[in-house]
Amino acid sequence: MAGVFAYESSDVDWCEDNYRHSENVVEYFNTMSSFIFFVISPIMLYLLHPYAKERNLAVHLVWIMMIFVGLFSMYFHMTLSFMGQMLDELSIVWVLAIGYALWFPRRLFPSFIKDRNSFAKMVLAVTVVTTLSSFVKPTANAYVLNCFGVHTLYSMCVEMRCCNDKRVLRLAKVSIGLWVLAISCWISDKFGCSFWQKLNFCYLHGVWHILIVVATAHGSTLIAYFDAHVEIPHSLPGIQYWPKDSWGLGLPYIALKGATKTSKTC
Repeated sequence: MAGVFAYESSDVDWCEDNYRHSENVVEYFNTMSSFIFFVISPIMLYLLHPYAKERNLAVHLVWIMMIFVGLFSMYFHMTLSFMGQMLDELSIVWVLAIGYALWFPRRLFPSFIKDRNSFAKMVLAVTVVTTLSSFVKPTANAYVLNCFGVHTLYSMCVEMRCCNDKRVLRLAKVSIGLWVLAISCWISDKFGCSFWQKLNFCYLHGVWHILIVVATAHGSTLIAYFDAHVEIPHSLPGIQYWPKDSWGLGLPYIALKGATKTSKTC
C-alpha cells in the first residue's frame, strides 16, 4: 500500500526534467503552474454567486472541486506517485460529472429519465463506479473523460444552432479556441517531447494547466448561460467580463439583468 504513495510510482512522466530545480519536487514548473487553479477558482466562485443563488447553489461545487483539482495536480507533479495520478484524474472526472449533472439540457435527457434529480443520480452512480473501478483499471478514467467531453461538445453544438447573440457566439469561439490550444499543448508535451527537449523548452504541460483553467472558466460560463436561458429566463441572463466589461477580455460570468425570485419585494 505504501508503494502507491512513493515518489515516481506512477507510470506517467511528463516532458519536464525531473528534480531539475528541487530535490523534493519531481516536476517543478508543472507543480508551480498548478497554482493557477487557486487564483481563478475563488474569482469564479465570486462572479457566479448571483447566478448560483438564483439557479442552484450546487453550481459552486464545480469551482470548489476545481480547487481540489489544483491541489491534487500539485501533489501529483511534485511526487509523480500513483496515488497522486489517481487523485488528479479522478478529481477531473468529478468536476465533469458535477457540471454534467447540473447543466446538461433537460430536453436531451434519455427517454427513461423524467427529471434532473433522476439524471443527477444516474451520473452519480456512473461516476462512483468509475472511481472504484479506476483503482483496478486506471485506463477507465480516460474513457469516462472522453465520453463526458464528447457528449458535452455535442450538446453545446445543438444549443449553438439556435443562438444569434454576438456576445455568446464570441464566447463560444474563444472557449473552443482556448480548449484547442490547451489540448495541443497537452498532446505536444506527451508525444513530441524529444522535439521540445532539443529546443530546451519542456514546459508545455505547465502551459496546459494555465490554458485549461482559463478555457474552463469560458466554457462553463457558456454552458451556464444556456442553462440560465432555459431554467431562469425571468432573470434575463447575459454575458459580462471581469474586471471590466467594456474590454471584452478577462473572465466571463453570468450577469442577471432582470428581476430574480430571490430578490426582496416591497
